[in-house]
Amino acid sequence: MRTTDGGRRARRRRVPGAVALLAAVAAAALASGCTAGHGRGPAHPSAEQSRPAGPVLAVKIDNVAPARPQTGLDAADVVYVEQVEGGLSRLMAVYATRLPPVVGPVRSARASDLELLRQFHRPVLAFSGAQSRLLPLIDAAPLTAAPPGRKPGAYFRDGGRAAPHNLYVRPHGLLPSAPGPGALTTGFRYGPAPAGGRSGTTLEVRYPAARFTFTWAPDRHGWRVAMDGTPAVTAGGAQLAPATVVVQHVRVRSSQLHDVLGNPTPYTETVGSGTAEVLRDGRVHDVTWTRARAQDGTRFAAADGTPVDFAPGQVWVVLTDRP
Repeated sequence: MRTTDGGRRARRRRVPGAVALLAAVAAAALASGCTAGHGRGPAHPSAEQSRPAGPVLAVKIDNVAPARPQTGLDAADVVYVEQVEGGLSRLMAVYATRLPPVVGPVRSARASDLELLRQFHRPVLAFSGAQSRLLPLIDAAPLTAAPPGRKPGAYFRDGGRAAPHNLYVRPHGLLPSAPGPGALTTGFRYGPAPAGGRSGTTLEVRYPAARFTFTWAPDRHGWRVAMDGTPAVTAGGAQLAPATVVVQHVRVRSSQLHDVLGNPTPYTETVGSGTAEVLRDGRVHDVTWTRARAQDGTRFAAADGTPVDFAPGQVWVVLTDRP
């Protein structure tokens, strides 16, 4: 990882023909009554005081080159980035404030998802499937599993893309409505920018076979996202720019599961404590994170223990191996 424009430089150990679907999105939007967002994501200044109307929706999203541009990422409240087999990455988008018409491409779940999702009350998990040894664990977890086999009417395939990068979900086929910001029991706080921090307009995070770059964009009040050196855009062509980016250093270890090629499936541990960088308002804040139990949210604090508030809007959390 590195920062520029006067920021401290630090080297982290390396860790492990797009179809826009505009017709499908437009048709679903008319049916659901949704309107397009402004690209900054929803605000949650009083999330902890709101009462949820139901569970959040979490969607596992493909993140290799043939899957881009993804659809519906800009509407997510939180986007988690995790390492998968072969050093690649996958996304999990969490929706509470609003449900977009279409999300995808949808891909398979991982064991780490079950620990990460325990912080929510019986979330709905949209995914394309999972390894046979993992499926019983998903069924036993305190969540509602909603793969295509159980909710076939909510999914469709885009004929203009090659499988497996062509499966999409209509969120309104899984939830009647967005539950509201009170369902975001992440432990995140939203408010004024913390004091201090260091100047840094660009930050990069590397996995063994994936790279993420976040660049501060004052005109967007957010951090423009690039993946593998290419701007990450919506299906409509707008570059993704979350208001807050968290680079969370965790333990990433091999699990007992493997993919079809024999590559071990990484397990990302999100319970415990460690260090992180919080990017907001053009500054980088070195913080600590704590999550005592799987059913708890994650707390972020400055060196003196003061809670660190995020900027209202979308949050990206990049889970990366400790240096």
